[in-house]
Amino acid sequence: MPLSLDDKYTIEDGPVILTGVQALVRVLVDQHRADVRRGLRTGTLVSGYRGSPLGGLDFVLQQQEPLLTANHIRFIPGVNEELGATTIFGAQLANLFPSPKYDGVLGMWYGKGPGVDRSGDAFKHGNLAGVGRLGGVLAVGGDDPASKSSTVPSHSEVAFFDAQMPVLYPGSVQEVLEFGLYGYALSRYSGLWVGFKMATNVADSYETAWVSPAHAQFVAPEFAPAGAPWQHTQSANLFAPFNLQMEQELFEGRLEAARRFAWANRINEISGAPTGAWLGIAAAGKTYYDVREALTRLGLDEGELVRFGIRLLRVGQLYPLEPVITRDFARGLEQIVVVEEKRSFLELFLREALYEEASRPRIVGKRDEQGAMLVPAHGELDADAIAAILARRLAARLPAERLGPAVARLTPAVPAEIQPLGMTAQRLAYFCSGCPHNRSTVVPEGSLAGGGIGCHGMAVMMDRQTVGFTQMGGEGAQWVGASLFSNLPHLFQNMGDGTYFHSGSLAVRQAVAAGTTITYKILYNGAVAMTGGQHADGAIPIPELARELQAEGVKKILILAD
Repeated sequence: MPLSLDDKYTIEDGPVILTGVQALVRVLVDQHRADVRRGLRTGTLVSGYRGSPLGGLDFVLQQQEPLLTANHIRFIPGVNEELGATTIFGAQLANLFPSPKYDGVLGMWYGKGPGVDRSGDAFKHGNLAGVGRLGGVLAVGGDDPASKSSTVPSHSEVAFFDAQMPVLYPGSVQEVLEFGLYGYALSRYSGLWVGFKMATNVADSYETAWVSPAHAQFVAPEFAPAGAPWQHTQSANLFAPFNLQMEQELFEGRLEAARRFAWANRINEISGAPTGAWLGIAAAGKTYYDVREALTRLGLDEGELVRFGIRLLRVGQLYPLEPVITRDFARGLEQIVVVEEKRSFLELFLREALYEEASRPRIVGKRDEQGAMLVPAHGELDADAIAAILARRLAARLPAERLGPAVARLTPAVPAEIQPLGMTAQRLAYFCSGCPHNRSTVVPEGSLAGGGIGCHGMAVMMDRQTVGFTQMGGEGAQWVGASLFSNLPHLFQNMGDGTYFHSGSLAVRQAVAAGTTITYKILYNGAVAMTGGQHADGAIPIPELARELQAEGVKKILILAD
């Protein structure tokens, strides 16, 4: 049987091998196939903005153009994340315009954690207006908890919750495929946009997964919130009193529909000791599989979990948390340990779900019973760190000789001959050989430059007089404020051309409006180099750029080249 690299998208039943990012593309294709089997003619729009860990999604989409065309999938990169989200919002309204081309339109937005934050207002508008009856939206947030390629460590579930969007958290490539289809079915049933949390380790994974048409079959539970069978409504009239009516439907109808859909389709799962358990461990997404690995390193397989009275809850839908399985999980337990990265989220909703129970277990997570830190809220959790945390809880019931050897293996001793050296190998980031910005980020002696998002951010770590970062698109606006309270007469501000076309042009406008003394260095290289060298969407050539800056009121413009 001949094999092809396209099998990951074309095989409809059986094993495939693909990355987490490729699985997102596969979800779009599988959803279209599922609609065709139902006799529906649907189209799909993908838009957003590149950034790790989803930095290669646009490349994959562009490489698969014939596949997308065959499945009525359009890809329109956003100039920035917020405008990409608004584009998706508009596609959901297509059925309200005359002569729609399709029975319904599906949407997928993508962006890294800071892009999720930037798009909050667009998310709230789109989610309140609701999706088309045969539409549906997944908003995929790429999270970088260890801040490997971001200025701010991210966890997007809080921002999705703020927009009142359900939150799904896949922990493997298999779950990306399954939760993606679940997310579209949930969106279509509830009328809500659905947040989809993609952690770096899941986006970058390369795994064997199983695909099947059966993965797109879901139960639509019966639900009559106002005495009539549930059907969400959609409205583009986001002003009072219409928006207040939509708000009432959101809280009293759509979110309750999302809870019921989670129960009917078993997105969350209990394992371990079914009865007689004293300890429960709850986790979601990637962290759940880190918990399973941690337990394995402690010598606790499925049989041992049952033997020692340990029960697990795998949470696929973080919000709204489905209460029935939550109470089933907690029944009879003495304590629950919630393991999650960053601030409390799952822990808060577990407490809320169990608060009214007459008999409820003690819940610990970020802090233990005495208020001491238990699960770190900073950085990234891994299996070894989780194993050490769980070992301290398990020590109350498991004999020391049972856990001791496993715990010792978690912290390997450093060879004595290495300890005295006290040396750490370092290789600081630097510009690529031949890059003109090796030179263009240098400033005159006694001057300072502001840093920012992009390759030139490396100048902060190099032999340059560069200070500070802002969010993408804010470059220079920090000096508008600081200049009022500093005797420094002037600042250079580095800004990549990709950032300028994304949102940085507004920072230049702010500096002009405030009459600030600042020199912007727009480092033009014709590529968004840190995410793969893509062309900057919305870019214009340098002569037109110079005329635009002149029209904005910039006093002096110099063009420097080799």
